[in-house]
Amino acid sequence: MPNAGDSLTLAAVSQDLLSALLREVSRSFYLTLRILPPAIRPPISLAYLLARASDTIADTAVVPAARRLELLREMRAGRIQSVRELAGQQALPAERVLLERLDECDRRVTELAAADQALIRELLTTIITGQIFDLERFPGAPLTAEELDRYTYLVAGCVGEFWTKMCQAHLPGLERLSVADGIRFGKGLQLVNILRDREKDLALGRQYVVDEAGGLAAAAEHLEAGWRYTLAIPATQKRLRLACIWPIWIGLKTLARLRLSGPGAKVSRAEVYWIMLESALVVGNDAALDEVYERLRSGT
Repeated sequence: MPNAGDSLTLAAVSQDLLSALLREVSRSFYLTLRILPPAIRPPISLAYLLARASDTIADTAVVPAARRLELLREMRAGRIQSVRELAGQQALPAERVLLERLDECDRRVTELAAADQALIRELLTTIITGQIFDLERFPGAPLTAEELDRYTYLVAGCVGEFWTKMCQAHLPGLERLSVADGIRFGKGLQLVNILRDREKDLALGRQYVVDEAGGLAAAAEHLEAGWRYTLAIPATQKRLRLACIWPIWIGLKTLARLRLSGPGAKVSRAEVYWIMLESALVVGNDAALDEVYERLRSGT
């Protein structure tokens, strides 16, 4: 049985993992994780850290693809011991520390309720399946429409599904949330990233979207489903609403930039902070939220 000193040590480790390390590896998404209601912040943050670790494995280009595939399959099967071998291959210190401390992240998951553990394991299995598909599929011919839809579900749509189930399990008044809209929400955000990074991916032999105009339209339609999802969250759940509003508004602003400037267009940090401020002022007012949403959707 752990003593009081052990509990204090565990609390310190938990705080370090879910604050300092999370901030370093999650970049702008850290803002969304921090605003989440306390009841769901730890499991969603831990899920993010594990998914970020698998993404780091998949992206370690100095390691042969065959070895990365082996490590991803081991991680999908719940064996993470070998992953540490890639820590020294990371150019970013935060990613090195993440892989070195992956066993701590995994141990924290085992302290959660059984249902939460199951959701996280299911999510990680799905995401890693998408990363394996990506490594095996490219370089090669462009994705078909069916392949793109499957890929965006595996690496992002499943996050909307996980997010919905986790929120409904821990927060009141969310019966109206649609898992289908949550999935489309995640797909839309992934399409925005794909369109933004299109030139960089092409240089690596990866072509996810053939028709850029069609990709922009599809991303906007998916984000429309995400907006329905967001407004289905009760106005009293302000933190959860904001956590959904921010990526949608940033995504819409990014799409507007891509239409004007092409791949690589980004939203500035100052614009992100303005989105955060504006949304906080009207988070409980559906009409005011819709007005801003329509303005961003039209690119004005």
